[in-house]
Amino acid sequence: MYRRIRTPLAVLATVSVGAALLFTTVGPANASGSPSPAASPDRSGTASKPTVVLVHGAWADGSSWHGVITRLRSQGYRVVAPPNPLRGVRSDSAYLAGYLKTVKGPIVLVGHSYGGMVITNAALGNTEVKALVYIDAFIPAKGQSAGEIAASEPGSAVIMRDPTTVFDLVPFPGASEGDADLYLKPRVVRSSFAQALSAAQQNQIVAAQRPLAASAVTEPSGEPAWKTIPSWALIGRQDKIIPAAAQEVAAKVAHTTIKEIDSSHLSLVSHPGAVVKLITTASRTS
Repeated sequence: MYRRIRTPLAVLATVSVGAALLFTTVGPANASGSPSPAASPDRSGTASKPTVVLVHGAWADGSSWHGVITRLRSQGYRVVAPPNPLRGVRSDSAYLAGYLKTVKGPIVLVGHSYGGMVITNAALGNTEVKALVYIDAFIPAKGQSAGEIAASEPGSAVIMRDPTTVFDLVPFPGASEGDADLYLKPRVVRSSFAQALSAAQQNQIVAAQRPLAASAVTEPSGEPAWKTIPSWALIGRQDKIIPAAAQEVAAKVAHTTIKEIDSSHLSLVSHPGAVVKLITTASRTS
């Protein structure tokens, strides 16, 4: 059903670049100019609140959750934002699944964009994960890829006949034949991914983006954890990357509780308060 694509361009063309997506963005730095604290698991554990684990998408790292982390911690939540390797759905999910085993007590697992692919697979079989929260994210059914979802409804700004108008493709050591790292072109960041953010934030995204392996775009998802774990989704009506209609269809298949917001694809940066509200709702309900 799915076969390996032999060239980087073919990997993207298979999904009309709709896959482009997986996209999150780098958030603002903290007041000192350094990235937000995000990485090591909190193993102290309390009975009152779960640990919130935040998973970023492509072209980002844990600092994209800066505003969300600050607000959750002010409410007494333990928060961690481990790195997402961005190498492929299966391997990234295995990495996160191993990480989750080190976190004591109940977990609310949150994913943005491509991070939604990862949390859907990583939470499978982990009884400590009490809720899944999708932020402008992919919510895949078994066998679906990120590219397939992104291209399933019209409206994505990154669906182009020629993927090189959206990405710079860069080879990396150890890549399978035809694979490459995808970097967003600066004009795409400014016009479609981070159009609601300041010029300074856009420039930071362009400069600091972490690439996604092209093969991750078409890699199918496994058995979804949302079959046994309750889920919530925040969908930006102005999302130009994963069209809101595509997110809504996927959310309904997963029986996900949907909250819409007048936001772009990057609500974790532009509307962290709304993101936190949905996470705390999931925490209390679960």
